[in-house]
Amino acid sequence: MICCILLLLTLTSCVCGTFVVNVTQSSYQAEEKHNITLEWSFTTKPHTPSDFLIIFCQLFTDVRASVLYHLREGVESQDEEFSGRVQCDKDVLREGRIRLHVSRLRTEDSGLYQCQVLTSDGRSSGKCHLNVSEARDRPEPETEPETEPGEPNTASRGRIGLYCGLGLTAAVVLTLSFVFLLIHFLPRKQRFLPRVQSWI
Repeated sequence: MICCILLLLTLTSCVCGTFVVNVTQSSYQAEEKHNITLEWSFTTKPHTPSDFLIIFCQLFTDVRASVLYHLREGVESQDEEFSGRVQCDKDVLREGRIRLHVSRLRTEDSGLYQCQVLTSDGRSSGKCHLNVSEARDRPEPETEPETEPGEPNTASRGRIGLYCGLGLTAAVVLTLSFVFLLIHFLPRKQRFLPRVQSWI
């Protein structure tokens, strides 16, 4: 079936005339597990029947050729590896645009993407490259070491000791400040009165 489609596209190449498929971007870079949108555009005429449109998009790598997206007579198909991962935005097809949304990218999705378009105006194709890199390692959040149930860990013990030390220091400072205030701000008479009474 695919061979017949390719043969049909090849035989109609002589009538392409001014019909052109352009790629919006010649090279794409993405990270695995992310999503990307690949775009092509093709020339359209108002009189072109909307149902006569064949789109055949493939991924070529060093080891294989896969059908990314195929539209013929309104029926969509694709290889199993892209099932549920590649969606075509049909609303923009009548404007002469192909927009393929590829989700959950894998490193093996890297390669040459070619979209061939056949209409009553002719046949043409556009190519772009996609490079999918491995996901960067993200630093894991720091966790405190595990301890026995009910036993505080070392970091907790350190914090408790710090808080106790600060509390004791604050208590000593407050006590000394109070004594200092009593000694320096009480009238001299009251300060020595108890001592005089003890002599009597």
